Amino acid sequence: MKNKINILLLGIALLFLNTSCEDFLKEESIDEISEEYVYTTEDGLQVAVYALYNYMRINNFPTDYSDGLKANAFFMVGTDLGLTRTWFDPYGTVHTATAFPDDKWTVPYKIIDRANAIITNAPKINMDSDTRDNLVAQARAIRGELYFDLIRMYDNILLDTIATTPENAFDPVTYEVADPAKVYELIDSDLDFAIAHLDWVVPSGTYGQGVVRHLRGQSAMWQNDWDEAVIQFDAIINDETHHLVDLDEVFGQNANNAEALYAYQRQEDIGGDDGMAGGGSTVFCSFFNNRLYEMNSGELIRTVDNGGQALGWAYPNDYLKSLYDQDHDLRFSTYYYPLQLYVNNPDKANYGEPLPASSYDNDFRHYHWSLKKYHDTDKDPNTDKSFKSIIYYRYAETLLLGAEAHWRQDNENPTNTYALKYVNEVRERAGLAAYPFTTFDRDSYLEESARELALEKNRWFLLKRMGLLVERQNMYYQFGSNSNNVALRPMRSYMVRLPIPQSQIELMGTFPQNEGY
Repeated sequence: MKNKINILLLGIALLFLNTSCEDFLKEESIDEISEEYVYTTEDGLQVAVYALYNYMRINNFPTDYSDGLKANAFFMVGTDLGLTRTWFDPYGTVHTATAFPDDKWTVPYKIIDRANAIITNAPKINMDSDTRDNLVAQARAIRGELYFDLIRMYDNILLDTIATTPENAFDPVTYEVADPAKVYELIDSDLDFAIAHLDWVVPSGTYGQGVVRHLRGQSAMWQNDWDEAVIQFDAIINDETHHLVDLDEVFGQNANNAEALYAYQRQEDIGGDDGMAGGGSTVFCSFFNNRLYEMNSGELIRTVDNGGQALGWAYPNDYLKSLYDQDHDLRFSTYYYPLQLYVNNPDKANYGEPLPASSYDNDFRHYHWSLKKYHDTDKDPNTDKSFKSIIYYRYAETLLLGAEAHWRQDNENPTNTYALKYVNEVRERAGLAAYPFTTFDRDSYLEESARELALEKNRWFLLKRMGLLVERQNMYYQFGSNSNNVALRPMRSYMVRLPIPQSQIELMGTFPQNEGY
């Protein structure tokens, strides 16, 4: 009997498009591939695995102004570090079973179904066993990652390892909430298999041991298995493949740097949409920075340096700003656009001079402290779109999670050697070598994590795991368009789990909606 979401039945005829990775761009363009080719040949299996990365790009860093953008931006800004101005309202009217984007439920299950098909059919193909194991390991790593995300987002999920086929697509279905222990058993089994069969050094855009061990360590932390978490994070740290890079390189034009455990690949000349090898354009480079050129004084124009055309839909908030030592922490001047602006309109008499205080508009669309992590120096300043590849999992987070894992393994010993060593490596890179942590505690750790990882995909999940999401979000998360109307946006306790899309609840019939929705 199939335990399957009905929406996945639309994907019975597999449409695997070009690979998303630069190293695979020499592959012939394949617009539509038969199920027989995919599941009976080595080349077909490789194309199927590469296609999973395209779908993962759609899932985690989608193109343009889609519901997928809203769903992913929610996790980036909907925490104690964020402020939302417009377009979508986390914890407001959008936070219902009918209004919240369904992408974080439907897209992962679509990818899982395709991964299941790869994992099931690969043993039937006559090919080199090591090559097969490597391809299956990538599919299993992706499946494990998706189930890990699903259970952290929704708590109550379906568990299914059987691929949809024409033969079973319309079998009777029983929709039941999976036992969390069984879900984590599958997650860990998938990731352990991947660790055993993947290399450390891999082509850009594919999974290697670094990202998989990072996920395995996180899974262990959600299960309070600190010994396993320490093993996984230490393995990454002790290997030479990944390491910290200079601060200005982390989010530079080369996303495939040594700090990147994984980066989503984009390349305009072979792109156009996320089904193609080069992917579609994104607006993350414009999402978190303001429209300075709309200030009433006209003293500022679009330039590459200030991000060019922007959206200004969400920003880092004042609480986050308060965490930085602005005189010494280099992240403040690297991860964010400058607070002090200079007149860049050559038609103005005060060209090149500091922008007068009277010119700063009290309109967050025009001016607000802005995030620079997704800045693209190659972007046309007259567009809000970008084809820049984006770092997604990175070594600095490995160090911070490794510090926490060692601290907890040592019964939260404030002077644990490894906890202090790892967190101080991050601080030293930020220019704070003269200000090392001498003790490690929860609040200091959360503040350092915020300074390093703000508005990336991690904070929401970190606070939920620690049981602090509602408390801290209600203390600091804001919504508003200017300083006169900005206000806290309370989060209700049941919102620690997302609403399962009502359309899916209705299709499944027997599956319960999460409490509160």
